[in-house]
Amino acid sequence: MERQRIQTLPNAIELASVRYPHNEAFRFGDKSLTYADLNHKADQLAACLHKLGINKGDRVGIYMFRCLECAVAVYGIMKAGAAFVPIDPSLPISRVEFLLKDCGIQHLVTHPNLKKKHRRILESNTSLKSMIGISENYPLNTISWETVYRTSLKEYSKVALQGDDLAYVMYTSGSTGYPKGIMHTHFSGLSYARLSAKQFGLTSKDRLAGHAPLHFDISTMGYLSIPVVGATTVIIPEAYTKMPVSLAQLIEKEQISIWYSVPLALVQLLESGAMANKTLSSLRLVLFGGEVFANKYLRQFMELCPQADFYNVYGPAEVNQCTCFQVKELPSTRTVIPIGIVWDETRYMILDEDDNEVDIGQVGILAIHSTTMMRGYWNNPTLTSKSWYTHIEHGKPITFYRTGDRVKELTDGNLVFMGRNDRQVKIRGYRIEIDEIEAALLQHPDVVEAAVVVLNETDRKKKIMAALICGKGHTTNEKEITAHCRSVLPPYAIPGSIEFRSILPRTGSGKIDRKEIAKTHIDSWNG
Repeated sequence: MERQRIQTLPNAIELASVRYPHNEAFRFGDKSLTYADLNHKADQLAACLHKLGINKGDRVGIYMFRCLECAVAVYGIMKAGAAFVPIDPSLPISRVEFLLKDCGIQHLVTHPNLKKKHRRILESNTSLKSMIGISENYPLNTISWETVYRTSLKEYSKVALQGDDLAYVMYTSGSTGYPKGIMHTHFSGLSYARLSAKQFGLTSKDRLAGHAPLHFDISTMGYLSIPVVGATTVIIPEAYTKMPVSLAQLIEKEQISIWYSVPLALVQLLESGAMANKTLSSLRLVLFGGEVFANKYLRQFMELCPQADFYNVYGPAEVNQCTCFQVKELPSTRTVIPIGIVWDETRYMILDEDDNEVDIGQVGILAIHSTTMMRGYWNNPTLTSKSWYTHIEHGKPITFYRTGDRVKELTDGNLVFMGRNDRQVKIRGYRIEIDEIEAALLQHPDVVEAAVVVLNETDRKKKIMAALICGKGHTTNEKEITAHCRSVLPPYAIPGSIEFRSILPRTGSGKIDRKEIAKTHIDSWNG
């Protein structure tokens, strides 16, 4: 019955407001929204957007750091029939301008604490007509949150949404240097919400730590999956993500039952000593994905939280998520953690360079067909077409998304991630896996993080460079790291230069920004 009633993403909070009206939907600091509150405030925002002339299919930007209004914006925009587009507030204004133009965004939902950035956006060349969430005297419509929450719903009529209507556009880095907008419909977003809730046994009693910012696809569990079961998402304040001790205290205080983040956040908790004398006994699920979780740290965390189930979660933003693997045994240093088996409503193929399926144990490119798949890339039919693989079965075409990830299938059916197709390089005639080098570096006991890039010193000469972060009090030097690499890597894969750094640059989603590492290294040559 519940599945029949929930046809679109806003239906989830509408149903939850009836079934669990007093349950906390979202919490931030000492403030929270019940499902009844969230549904009402989202309706009020939708009513405001209608008055501004928002039509079905329009795109509305969300330009805010983590806060309760993020949840109101997500559902208010969708209730208005529009698609929400998260925009990272830490981006350079030139990149914000690009996103606003590329996605045709004329209305921006934002927050007063970004006043300086608002002024710079208005000085750029955009087609913005309104900003919702502020009351400044700007040369466009401004509507404060106080005004939004006083809006009457007497003349508000709900938009009739369908499953194939656009729900959100999420931008990720593109290989061309420009972001690409991933289009998800209500059908694909809701399919992910249902499947993840089923896969991990979510209940109305769960409390998920909303560690990922809205513009990062990991956040969809908190914003989309949790409302399906009437549970609570505790949005982690921005400052806490940079203060591991405070973050560990928050997990205990809020009785978090589900953690989902990139491995870095968990590594920082361990390295900072924040986990001392803490059991985090409320945790029942620890989900990690986006990057490789070094086994030595995974093992430590599993030992600290023996009551929790640990899952390696995999899935490009284009398909939301498609596999997971439960880590049941403490991994040794050289254990390879699979990405698991595909979940319900999902099929996969592993293809060679000629689009032929490979045998079990052979490496190929993973292609996914799922109810959670994107519609395509916004305003980029060429890239969309290149990303699809059409498989003919019984005379009927089935569309698969080419992930660009190299995997192999084990005899037990589990898939193992073997690296990105675009991170396999050829140096002096040898094919080298960048991910394999990084994994080898992380086996060293002193190495906390590792990023490997290939630098073109001349047109014909390439060099492997490794940037490392080591633990507190380490005495490791380049000679020792090189000796370690010689013990686990072939000679042609050993880094030609090793740099020790205090921090590594990161993308807005928290992943290591290897392009920036290469750029800063080249700039230092030229400087």
